[in-house]
Amino acid sequence: MPLRLPPLPALRFFEAAGRHQSFKLAAAELNVTPSAISHGIVGLEQSLGVELFVREPRGISLTAAGADYLSYVSEAFSLIAIGTQRLPNHRANRTIALSCAPTLASRWLLPRLGAFRSRWPAANITVDTSHRQVGFPVDGFDFAIRLSRAPVAGTAWTRLFGERLVPVCSPAYLDQAPRDGHGNVDLRHATLIHVNSASEDWQAWFDGAATNGDIADGAAVDLSDGLRVDTIQLAFEAASMGLGVALGRRPLVDCDLARGTLVEAAPQTIASSTAYWLVSAQNADSAEHRPELLDFKRWLLGEAEQFANPPGGETTESPRIDR
Repeated sequence: MPLRLPPLPALRFFEAAGRHQSFKLAAAELNVTPSAISHGIVGLEQSLGVELFVREPRGISLTAAGADYLSYVSEAFSLIAIGTQRLPNHRANRTIALSCAPTLASRWLLPRLGAFRSRWPAANITVDTSHRQVGFPVDGFDFAIRLSRAPVAGTAWTRLFGERLVPVCSPAYLDQAPRDGHGNVDLRHATLIHVNSASEDWQAWFDGAATNGDIADGAAVDLSDGLRVDTIQLAFEAASMGLGVALGRRPLVDCDLARGTLVEAAPQTIASSTAYWLVSAQNADSAEHRPELLDFKRWLLGEAEQFANPPGGETTESPRIDR
């Protein structure tokens, strides 16, 4: 007698809601309403006779039974996705789907994609810049580029390059900014532009620069003042408008420095503790079934290596404070 399975749509709702820990985010991903997600999961719970989520005023969380069930459901969807990809002649000209943060995508990835397209003109690429968690391979993505201190278990992580933190401002702001005893911008009295969503911001830069003995300890600086924005892109734009000093993140700020819309406000460049990583499902780049993925991965790693270690140029992978 065949096993009786729960309705597939309800399982899809449950998997997305469990992964996001949110009915609203699951609804946005699946292009349905939060109410549809909620009703579908209620029906699934009634069918199974088990409560899968704890519903609280501030959000939802998986019950112990729900967390255990999610691991099986997620694995089942992954097996279906992998099996579909392995079908002979399945989508012969398949798209390479990449998830990437919007600032890195616009400032580092997109300017380089032309080179890939010229070498592999038949390859189709989709770049998704939404801020959402990606599940491999259930969500249909082949790769993601993520900023992290270390790899996360369960997926394949390959390091691309690190960031360097450097204060930047507009040329006009630099001309009228307060100066310290060395003739540099006195950041203790400048308007600092903060990024609320950044994992490392001004505190990290002041702490790193202080270890070199060039500036006062960051604890002596009032970091509660200044302008606050929610994205790195907005911070760069605010700095270019003369609203203060932003913490530039190389390579993201390199194009602004090259154009002269932003200039370095201090000579100290601090190596970030985070790095950009290329993430994929385990064995997702199998040359046997998806040779275009292996081509793309090799190309992207080559671009990252060339950027991090330019021929005859200064490496961007600095483990110390550069002067």
